[in-house]
Amino acid sequence: MYYVYLLRSRNDNGFYIGFSSDLQLRLLQHANGEVQATKYRRPLDLVYYESYGRKDLATARESGLKKFGSAYAALMKRLGYK
Repeated sequence: MYYVYLLRSRNDNGFYIGFSSDLQLRLLQHANGEVQATKYRRPLDLVYYESYGRKDLATARESGLKKFGSAYAALMKRLGYK
């Protein structure tokens, strides 16, 4: 399985969108400060994830969300953040 996930920083209330084939390991890496992009934004909470059977579908979804367009806005609205 492949996962697209959304983290929220308790430090700055910002969001981080990521992709992984091992979600538990990746969350542990984020928590331990091993991910440069989120190292200084800890602590982080997993607020949402999606699973996919194909890597190409997951990376396409991650890319679409990272464009911060309508897909991102729709997800944030569905989660109650905007």
